[in-house]
Amino acid sequence: MTENKREWFRITVTVLIVLAVAMFAAGLMLLGCGEINGEKKLEDMRTPVDENLTVVGVSQVGSESVWRTANTESIQNVFTKENGYFLIFDNARQKQENQIKALRSFISQRVDYIVFSPLTEDGWDTVLQEAKEAGIPVILIDRKVNVKDTSLYTTWIGSDFTREGRMAGTVLAKYLTRQGRQDDTIRIVVLQGTEGATATIGRTRGFREVAQQHDNWIILEQVDAEFTTAKGEEEMERLLDKYEDIDVLISQNDDMTFGALEAIDRAGKTAGTDGDIMIISFDAVKNALKLVADGVITADIECNPHQGEYAETVIERLEKGDPVAKLYFVPETVYTKNNAATALEEPED
Repeated sequence: MTENKREWFRITVTVLIVLAVAMFAAGLMLLGCGEINGEKKLEDMRTPVDENLTVVGVSQVGSESVWRTANTESIQNVFTKENGYFLIFDNARQKQENQIKALRSFISQRVDYIVFSPLTEDGWDTVLQEAKEAGIPVILIDRKVNVKDTSLYTTWIGSDFTREGRMAGTVLAKYLTRQGRQDDTIRIVVLQGTEGATATIGRTRGFREVAQQHDNWIILEQVDAEFTTAKGEEEMERLLDKYEDIDVLISQNDDMTFGALEAIDRAGKTAGTDGDIMIISFDAVKNALKLVADGVITADIECNPHQGEYAETVIERLEKGDPVAKLYFVPETVYTKNNAATALEEPED
């Protein structure tokens, strides 16, 4: 290689090194523009959407039941682009870690509001503190959280589950009185929902309050059937094998009731007010109301799933700067054979 060529080569290599260093430095400068004290600015991470839309991040606990599906639909039908919203929806599939991950994703995307139904009541302090520090209002639906600082969430919308439990106990007492069995020994089993869930806690507490007023009511066993049909069937089958006489089943949602009915049928027993086992259920989904009208389920305590419109009302108030309450209870009804058929004739929302 000649001396000129060697010199040309050295110059070329030097230029390339200088360019590489410059590009690397420029990259660091660009990265630094999105950081303050080593932290990325949230406004630079926001989901790119129409600025005229209100961004709502929703974390749904799962799709474990017919009721949950209706609850999800009420949310998705409200938070649409036509109504002025951009919805980011996440199904946690019954796992709290998935919900916490979703909430942190919403925070990083700098949504305007977070709406979520927590799987259980405990374990939310840290992530909700993060949402508060980001200035994002949190609206709870259906289920509550157990946090030391209640300012970590803006409001809660849902059912009075303790009242629902009392309603179940009250309607059971009325039917037993009609049958002249108010002084008989009544053996009861309870299919509970997910352990730690607000509905489980409230319905169990409310029914127990009424049961304690009746010394002749004996709760043989309370079992976690996870709010699912499969688990309801499995646990009811086990209870029927374990206890020779069961007079009443309290089932904390219709999906578990559907499974329990399969087990009762296989055991050669009948369900209904005049059958072997009286059933008091919760949720009042359409297929369950049909069974109420037919007398298979004695009573069904409504759990109103249409909470999306209430969440929207809260957001509208917050957008205007108006105050909102800390709790909002949705209206609910007790269905028996007397009013179930009429409810089935009503058009669905």
